[in-house]
Amino acid sequence: MKIVGIHDGHNASACLVEDGHIVAAIQEERLRREKNWAGFPARSIEFVLRKGGRGISDIDVFAFGGIDMPDQKNLEQRLAFYQRDCYPPPPTGGVVPGLARAAGLAALRRWLQAPGPAAEQVRLRAAGTIGIPADRVRFLQHHDCHAAAAYYGWGRYDQDILILTNDGEGDKVCATVNIGRQGKIERIASVDRAESIANLYAVTTFLLGMTPLEHEYKLMGMAPYVSPRAAARVADKYLRLIRPTDGLGWQRANGCPPTLHTYSYLRKLLERDRFDAVCGGLQLFIERRVVDWVRRCIQKTGLRKLALSGGIFMNVKLNKLIMEMPEVEELFIFPSCGDETNCFGAAFQVQAAQDHRSIRPLGQIYFGGEWSNAEIAKEIENFSFSSPVTVSEQAAMEKHVAALIASGHIVARFSGRSEFGARALGNRSILADPSRGGVVKIINNMIKSRDFWMPFATSMTDFQARACLSNPKGIPSPYMIMAFDTTEMVRHFPAGVHPQDLTVRPQVLDREWNPCFYDLIAEFERLTSRCAPVLNTSFNLHGHPLVESPRDALDIFSRSGLTHLAIGNLLVEKK
Repeated sequence: MKIVGIHDGHNASACLVEDGHIVAAIQEERLRREKNWAGFPARSIEFVLRKGGRGISDIDVFAFGGIDMPDQKNLEQRLAFYQRDCYPPPPTGGVVPGLARAAGLAALRRWLQAPGPAAEQVRLRAAGTIGIPADRVRFLQHHDCHAAAAYYGWGRYDQDILILTNDGEGDKVCATVNIGRQGKIERIASVDRAESIANLYAVTTFLLGMTPLEHEYKLMGMAPYVSPRAAARVADKYLRLIRPTDGLGWQRANGCPPTLHTYSYLRKLLERDRFDAVCGGLQLFIERRVVDWVRRCIQKTGLRKLALSGGIFMNVKLNKLIMEMPEVEELFIFPSCGDETNCFGAAFQVQAAQDHRSIRPLGQIYFGGEWSNAEIAKEIENFSFSSPVTVSEQAAMEKHVAALIASGHIVARFSGRSEFGARALGNRSILADPSRGGVVKIINNMIKSRDFWMPFATSMTDFQARACLSNPKGIPSPYMIMAFDTTEMVRHFPAGVHPQDLTVRPQVLDREWNPCFYDLIAEFERLTSRCAPVLNTSFNLHGHPLVESPRDALDIFSRSGLTHLAIGNLLVEKK
């Protein structure tokens, strides 16, 4: 069976699944070069079909994640939405000052997001623009897609699994509790979107002058810098807004409006609280409320093996606390588990209805584009660099890059197929020696233009992980989706951890998944004579998607302070 999974909302994406095997997958932002691109992912669909050698007529089902019309706002529209509409609903017969102009837009949005024929027709028309026939389209519930991605992606069909989803909202729901048993998923509880904890996070992000649905990670990065007392003071304010229910959910309290409309409410609540205290308090609130919810779900179901998906679980510090809960035996979090991965969940549901055991457990996620050395050489030949460069062919590129990193250079790496999702996993990465504290400032100021407080991640071999990470349960971490405490070996890679709490967000690499990158790290360890991972940050400029093509890589290399680019078998160096 051949299925194209489609997510046509925020951070749109598509995948091709054939008989349970993921052939190709990509986010539309990589192809359009616009971060978090929202809408019908025509280019992604065309990409995965081309990568799989298929045409529209070869596909049995085009599976859309979500029943209602998903959020399709680009950055400017999203900011305008928060600016105008993230306020408490007006009193009966009244209009909130300054919002009258938005009334027509609000009516249009209600129509676009309405369930049923109106939403379906809009999406079917979009599909029809690239020749997708309406009789091969299916629409699947948003949180069912999150649950399916986590459950079938883990592939533990012989055991009962507790599946939890949690995000801003989708199909009028913000969280679900499910049981996976013998290849089938049963939902046993859900939480209405008006109670969304994740939307509180998004509105607070906007309140602090950042971009919602994009910069929440910056608040998490700042949180460890605040004093525990200041964080607890602000957390108490948030905790009074959300209280657990007797069931498997929570509800608003203390006069809190529907959480997406809390801008004015939070502004008054947090007046005169410092920026860092708000970040720390919000993080503490998220941790306490979600961990409490997870604990209640475990107690109610008796299930201690967890599969998680949904945007709230992009919070690696929260995931760390869930992993460390004594009630949790095993944990799987679908990589890059925001809405972009609902294309997988949609496809998995269709496949599971035919044969769930044909769906292969998720392994490596290098599902994107790949270019030959000849194609790369031609791109370099035709590219206009902003400054003189030298180009040399390297027969043993991994050893050469390891030597450059060990001698203090920062190297961008473009190799093989691109990785899916928000995390750079070695093939579209900027690499450095994490024992050198100065590389953080260089990368932030000359290359990435990142906020100074944001920590970097590391990539390490499975052998290094045993020495460097505190992981008594042996929870796998191949996707940079969890944080860990570090051992005394952290002295070898101080630039790769959060300096305030010495936690690390690692990619723990299995050699079978990416032998070239694994060998590069092993060679770096041999050259430095220490158990040291490599510092790994995404190959992009701040606010831009990860590079996808050779031209993208050359453009970022030329426009940034990068001096070394390993691309295919060629090393490009600025003179």
